[in-house]
Amino acid sequence: MVVIVTASNRRQFPKRLDSMFEDRKKVFVDLLKWDLTLTDGQYEVDQFDDDSAVYLIESDPANCHMGSLRLLRTQRPHILGSLFSYLCEQNVPADFTTLEITRLCLCPELPASMRLRVRNMLISAMVDYALKRGVKALTGVVAASFLAQVLKMGWQCNPLGPTRTVDGRVIGAFRIEIDETTPRLLLATGIYVPETLNEYSHCSV
Repeated sequence: MVVIVTASNRRQFPKRLDSMFEDRKKVFVDLLKWDLTLTDGQYEVDQFDDDSAVYLIESDPANCHMGSLRLLRTQRPHILGSLFSYLCEQNVPADFTTLEITRLCLCPELPASMRLRVRNMLISAMVDYALKRGVKALTGVVAASFLAQVLKMGWQCNPLGPTRTVDGRVIGAFRIEIDETTPRLLLATGIYVPETLNEYSHCSV
């Protein structure tokens, strides 16, 4: 199951976190060639990996990272608001009921069939996490190719503005509306997996 990792319980999950940051380096720096700062030459950790970050992590039985994503509070510094606000035609969505999805990362060694399963588990866990905490919207910045996939997943999702070319990459921002119908909408497209989130991993988030 997908575990919730925050500042208050991260000492319980050192191997999962190290494995996640290592895979983030493999995916975003080695494969995608993003110009990012590394820690100890092997971990991708940025300024938003602070005590307010929430991680949803799926791991194998040996606690090695299979997939993860990071959720950031939008009333604090976050990627869309701090770095890419120009992707929004109107104001950047930023309030206590909006979270930003960042660093969706799948282990590059996973076979294609498993990658899809893990991705769907993470999306399902993220939706359940949001619903149980009164979150009404999720935002994010992604490559235009992935933005097209996000918009077609079945949920209520719209771009926040036109895509733009930044450092040779075409990127765009989106907003997903979250309500009690979201799981059903994602279930209809084969994405939603019930009971994926391990609430007991962190009971006071």
